[in-house]
Amino acid sequence: QSPLCLCSAGGRSEGGGFAAFFDLKASGYDDPILVCQTKGLGPKLQVAQVCKRHDTIGQDLVALCVNDLLAQGAEPLFFLSHLACGKLDAEVMETIKEGIAEACRSAGCAFLGEEVTEVAAPCPSGLCDVAGFAVGAVQRGQPGPQQRAQEGDALLGLGSPGIHGRSFGVVRRILLTSSLHCSSPAPGSCGDATLGDVLLTPGKMFSPALLPVLRSGHVKGFAPTAEGLLGGISRVLPEHVSAVLDALSWKIPEIFCWLYKEGNLSAEEMAETFPCGIGAVLVVQKELAQHVLQDIQRQQEAWLIGKVVAPCHTAGSHIEVENLAEALQLSSPQQLLKESTAETQPQPRKRKVKVAVLVSGAGELALPALMGSVREPGSCAQLVLVISNRPGVEELRSAARAGIPTRVIDHKLYGSRSEFDSTLDRVLEEFSVELICLSGFMRVLSSPFLRKWKGKILNASPSLFPPIKDGNAHQEPLESGFEVAGCTVHFVLEEPSAGAAIRREPLPPGDAEAALEERLREAELRAFPPALQLVASGAVWLGAHGRTCWRR
Repeated sequence: QSPLCLCSAGGRSEGGGFAAFFDLKASGYDDPILVCQTKGLGPKLQVAQVCKRHDTIGQDLVALCVNDLLAQGAEPLFFLSHLACGKLDAEVMETIKEGIAEACRSAGCAFLGEEVTEVAAPCPSGLCDVAGFAVGAVQRGQPGPQQRAQEGDALLGLGSPGIHGRSFGVVRRILLTSSLHCSSPAPGSCGDATLGDVLLTPGKMFSPALLPVLRSGHVKGFAPTAEGLLGGISRVLPEHVSAVLDALSWKIPEIFCWLYKEGNLSAEEMAETFPCGIGAVLVVQKELAQHVLQDIQRQQEAWLIGKVVAPCHTAGSHIEVENLAEALQLSSPQQLLKESTAETQPQPRKRKVKVAVLVSGAGELALPALMGSVREPGSCAQLVLVISNRPGVEELRSAARAGIPTRVIDHKLYGSRSEFDSTLDRVLEEFSVELICLSGFMRVLSSPFLRKWKGKILNASPSLFPPIKDGNAHQEPLESGFEVAGCTVHFVLEEPSAGAAIRREPLPPGDAEAALEERLREAELRAFPPALQLVASGAVWLGAHGRTCWRR
């Protein structure tokens, strides 16, 4: 127990209740306002009983209560619980109690005790229900996340793999008709975990690490999504605005993809019922979004997932989640690789090089060509990520349909090129990327980024000359007097060099500029895939002198 907690001797009364004391002054508040919340687990507890696993129940219960306190900017002070069951099982009770105590320690609050009630018939033996009650405090006048969201504000999502109480009513219905049971191996790439293990993964508790961010004055609103993604966001949106989210901008755990397919649910039903990998949503002024996001990412996974927009005048929800169906149709990248390897690689082979493609919406045809190349038998590359600096582009949807993870890093939300490149670098590292392909990527990368990834970035330039920094690469060959135009795939360097070329694809002369532009795009489609395979296989690399080297 916390040193601030003074429990009365015995702690029980004739009616089954008990009392405890909490020294509010010793907690450091001069003029506090108390904030309280009570929650139950509902159907999730019933699934836990079927799985005979109760070790995560306590954390879920505390997280539900504590996260709601955080929505008011309140620090959790103490927690109490009540457990009602048909027949007392001492081992189960102790497991739940230990889980609650551990979660309270993580939240920095005191666990003052619990009440256990053995309910008489007709409650079936073995069934139980649990509820929690939490009290927190906020200093009077202290800034917190209770400001009004405005058009243009950014929405940040905090990652959480858990499924919460009310959503389990739908989970139970899906389990009744599914061929899988709680003890079945989990779908996708969850290792040795069972389906029950994954379903009972506790929700993320965001205190106390998030409290300084919420009290900084930079956060307008904070809402947990335990009751569903749409329900959480609607709590921080006034009626005069709407919100648009892009589901391809965050990582959706595989269990939600399985529930979507197994339950034959619509994307709208998923967003209404499940958090879909987002444990809480923050509303932040657009200019402060990257600063706040970086502060949070030091503690846990978080993404820029959407924005507040002008009000929607159509009937129904005023929150739109774009590309959710595509994102939910994604299979596990690891599982896809296993299946591909089983079909095309009967013998063990060298590990494939992990490749990311950066896009801006100008390379719609190049990405499918690269995707087709890495799937061919004998390919030395594995496409693990597609990143766009613009939301909603076609390449993101193409990658999602192919089961390739995607991320959106919107350059408009960054104050400088170095901040954008720093975030880009962190995401590439997250996916252990080894090689980068630029496919219609319209951003100029900074010198520090190019130095770090030297010899690991490939691009296609619409010219047979050294890559051109400025000017019109389609028109220049026509005006220069040279009779041969073409496309060059090359390593990207701080200073362009003809010596860094990997593959050239010349074109016959005689085309006007408009026709030449189209044929150069076709040349890129022919040149880029084999150039990627040459580098991924180790047959070609960039030497220390900045020139392409070839293995004999």
